[in-house]
Order: sequence, then structure tokens, then C-alpha cells
Amino acid sequence: MIDPPDNDTSSKRPVTPPRPINDATASSNSNSNSLHPEPEPAPLTPSRQKAARLKEKLTKTRDDLQLEKQMKHRLYKGLVKLASELKDARTECKELIQQRETEDKNWYEGGMWRGPELLPGIRAVARKRMVTGQKSVPDKRGKDAVSLSDLFFDLVIVTAFTRVGVAIQDRGALDGPSLAYFCMFWLIWGKEASFSTRFDTTDLSSQVETLLTCFAVLFGSLSSTAMFDSGDATRMMVVAAFVSLLHFFLHLRVWFWFREISPLSEMICVKNYAAYIMILTAMEFLTWTVGIFAFSATSSWRGYVFLVAILLGFRLPRTFLPNDFHAACSKRGVLFILLLGFILQSIVLVASPFFDYQMPSSEQYCFLGLVCFLLFCIKLLYVDDSFSVEPTDHALLVSRAAGFFFHLGQLSLLLSTTILGAGLNLLTHSYLAATSALPDNAKGLVCGGFAGLIISIGFIKSMHLRRVPLNPVHRQLFYAAYGTQILVLVAVVYATISMSLNRFIGAVALDELEMLGVLCCLAMFLLVISWLDEAVELNIYGDGDAREYRVHPFGLWTCIKPGNPEPPLISDKQRLHHLSPMLKGSNANLFDSQINLNLPMYGSVRSGSGDEEERVRLVSFSDEVMANDNLDVVV
Repeated sequence: MIDPPDNDTSSKRPVTPPRPINDATASSNSNSNSLHPEPEPAPLTPSRQKAARLKEKLTKTRDDLQLEKQMKHRLYKGLVKLASELKDARTECKELIQQRETEDKNWYEGGMWRGPELLPGIRAVARKRMVTGQKSVPDKRGKDAVSLSDLFFDLVIVTAFTRVGVAIQDRGALDGPSLAYFCMFWLIWGKEASFSTRFDTTDLSSQVETLLTCFAVLFGSLSSTAMFDSGDATRMMVVAAFVSLLHFFLHLRVWFWFREISPLSEMICVKNYAAYIMILTAMEFLTWTVGIFAFSATSSWRGYVFLVAILLGFRLPRTFLPNDFHAACSKRGVLFILLLGFILQSIVLVASPFFDYQMPSSEQYCFLGLVCFLLFCIKLLYVDDSFSVEPTDHALLVSRAAGFFFHLGQLSLLLSTTILGAGLNLLTHSYLAATSALPDNAKGLVCGGFAGLIISIGFIKSMHLRRVPLNPVHRQLFYAAYGTQILVLVAVVYATISMSLNRFIGAVALDELEMLGVLCCLAMFLLVISWLDEAVELNIYGDGDAREYRVHPFGLWTCIKPGNPEPPLISDKQRLHHLSPMLKGSNANLFDSQINLNLPMYGSVRSGSGDEEERVRLVSFSDEVMANDNLDVVV
């Protein structure tokens, strides 16, 4: 006979493991249990058992989901970062290919009279500035950094500079008209350099514009020796007005070509830059027009017309659209070297008539050799921006104020070199003509021009940021080197100015050859001292890379002190970064509702359904995302 099933459910109770207790706890529990016996727990009903099992299962499932969510979150962040890096690599590769194709293509490819095109690398720099607000420079260009057309235009400009030097030589000093004419020619060169370092100038339209500008500068140089109260000054105003109008239409063409660019594209800076230049050139043209027609040749207000128009001709550096930094540095260097070459040529032309009937003596050979040596030392003292200064430490990239004063230093350098050349011409003529006494105007021009040139070079060098090591001992060595350079520069300038004013000991008794020898000695001494910081660097670091140690920046002027980078050109809510199609189903922080989707926007991704409507997938872009784990997107 089979026994009936037992209805007792006590055997089915879940057995809970005993809790570990120590001896003190066991003794206290035994005493308490002896006084107050603990009631037995109530038996668990089947429903409670089921609820406990479900609760345990839910806890385990929640933990698994949380772990899976974290893993997917990390995977998503990695995918977004990978997509961003792939996009950057693809863009960089595409730009390098385009740059290579641009360097290798013929000038007529794309049409002889084609629209304006940005130089390779300018678009990438503009995009980086729009997104991050950081300034950068494009990669170094190849053989076409200074084209043959640019070189020919530089020759025309240097010819105009030397014509101004002839006027300074005839008058024996620098006066207002000569300064105004020199600034006019320099600003014309700046307009051409500004355009050629941003846009492609190999098409026929740019060549015609350069040719017309060369005609204007050449014709104007024939009138650059006159005063303000003459018809030649009117012709100079006509030349400046013509060049201003020419660049107005040139940038009007650029604005018309990029007029339909979206405000959210990095190419909007091209349109803004063209509008900015159009406004300034229009104001400049109107000022010259008023000076031509409203004031007669004998009016005393013509000097103020020149002043206002020249001030309108200055431009804030790197406004809206960055330029090709390395090409601009090459153009400045080529212009300065050409000016030194023209000065040497003019000295030889002055000396040539004296050697037609007699052989030059040893002293005359020595005189010409000292002139060449002085110009060569000046060439070595010149700051080559492409090699001696890092682009990130250059004055043009540090701040706009530093860039503006840097351009003023360049103007002062060229003007002082022209004055020095005019003085050397007078000095050469007086020496070879065996003049009994050295003319005061020759001494003042040579010494004053040399002093101004040294001051300009020192000022330009001081506008750049300097890097010193973090090591206190090494830092003091570099500070001592820089301080020594400043003291020597001030001493040389003081001695040169004293010589020009006959206040230096024995300056009155110096003849042409002796004074030229003194200037050469001062230039050589200053050149050796200018290499003092390089000598300290070699002594400390040897053949190692000193840039790994010289990381602490400092500036001599308050306007170039390192600060925070400029804010982006568009706000954070407008910052765009379209994602890979594989990420379109993620829970990113999208804000499509804040943007008008009817506008064609850069970086739009066509929907996979094939419809004509384009929607833009956007993601928030932050600079501190790595410190916040609650964000879904890390780029």
C-alpha cells in the first residue's frame, strides 16, 4: 500500500546559510537568548518564495544590463572617435592630393579665365579655426611659394623704393612727401602679397591684374621725387586710386563667386574677407578721389589726404581668412634681399664713372669691399621667419596687435634700408671724388639709416614669443643672453646716432673709409652677439632637440604675451560634426530642431531612404568630454 503524500511543507522551506559570527557576538547572543528567547521566523508562503526569486532574477538582470550599457557606451565612444579620426585622415589625404595636383597642373587647366580659387591648405586652416578657434599655418609649399610673376612685381616695387631713395639723396634728409610715397608703394605691395598668399594667381585674370599694377607703380615712381604742391603728387594719387579700385573689383569677383556659401561652412570666411577688403578699398578710393578733385595742387590739405588714405590702406593681419604663412615669409625675405641688391647695384653705378679712365686703387677696392661686407652683415642680421621662428611663436599668430606692430617694423626696416642706400650713394661719390670734407647729409643718412635698420631688426625680433627651459638654471642663462643682446643693441644704436650728430669721440675726424670701417665693426659685433642664445642652446643641449626643453613662453611686450586661443568663429551650439552612418541610431545629443534644415549646409548626410530631403545629423562638440563620463559622445 502506497503511503499518501505528506502535506507538510516545512521540508520545502529554503535553507538560508548561517551568518558568520565571532566569539563575542556568540556569547552575547547566547545570554540574550537565555533571557528572551527569539521567536521562530514565520514560514514563507509560495508567493513570497516566488517574489524573492523574481527579485533576485531582476537584480541580476539589472546588473547585466548596466554592464552591457557601459560596454556599449565605451564601444560607442570608441566608434565616434574612430569615425572622427578617419574623417580627419581622409580630409588630410584629400587635401594633400589636391595640393600635389595643384603644384603639378598647368596654369591653363580649369580655364584660362577661371574663378578665384584658394591656395592648397588655406581651406583646412580656415576649418580648424572655425571649429576650435586655434590658429595654425598650412604646410610648407613647394617651388611656387614665390612665383616668377611675384618676383617681377617685387622688382618693380624695389625700383619704386630706389626712386624714393633718389629723392632722399637729393634733399639730404627724409621729408613728408618721400615718407608718404614710400608708404604708398609698400601698401600696394602689401595688397598684392595679401591676395597672392590666399588665392591662386596663375590664371589669366590675375596675371592681367598684376601687369596693370606694375604699370601703375612704374609710372608713379617717375613722379615720386616731387613735393605735395605739384602735379606729380596728383599723379601719385591717381596711381593709388587706380590700384585701390583694381583691388575692389578683384575682391568683388571673389565675393560674387562665393556669394551662395552657407553661413555654417568654413568657406564663409572667404566671403567675409572679400567684403571686408571691398569696404576698405572703397573708402581708400573715395579718399584719393576727394584729394584729386576737391583740392588744388597748391592746397595745404593735400598732406592730410595722403595721411588718411595711407591709414585706410593698413590691414589687420589674419582677419577672417588666414593666409599662406610660409609664402608670406618668403615674399618678405625676397623683397628685402632685392632691396639690398639694388642698393649694391646703385653704389657700383655711382662708382663706375670714376673707373672709366683709371684703375681703382687698393683703398678704393677696400671701400667697395666694406660696403659689400656691411650689406652682407645686415642680411645675416635679418630675421628669416621661415626658419628662425616657429610658426606658433610668430607675432602674426600670437595676436593681432603683435601682428600689426610686426608689419610696422617691416615698413621701418625697408624705409631704413632705403635711407642707408641713399647715404651710401652720397658716401661713395664723395670718397671717389676726393672731397676734402665729408658732407654732413651723407654722414647723417648713413648713420641714421643704419641705426634705424638695427632698431627695426631688434623690434621685429622682440615681437615674437621666446621659449626658455623650465630648469631655473638654464632659464637664467637664456635670460642673460637676451639681456646682453638688448644692451648691445642699445649701445650700438647710441654710438651710431652719436656719430651722425658728431657727438661720438673722434667722429668729426673720421673720413669715408674709416667711418664705413667703424660701421662694419659694429655690425659684425652685433651679429656675433645676436647668436648668443643659439650658442647657449648648443652648449646646454648639444645636438639634441632643444624644443623639448624650451617650452616656457615669454614676451617682451604686453601685446604678445601668450594667452588663451581666440574663440571659434561660430558658437558651440552651431558647431557641426557629422557622424558616420553607422552611428545614426545612437542616443547622441542631437539638436536638429535648432537649425533650419531647409538650408543647404556643409557636412549634410543624405538620408538612406533615397528621398530628396537632406537631414543633418549633429553631435555636441566639447573640449572637456574626457572628464565627464555622463556624455554619450567623445570626439
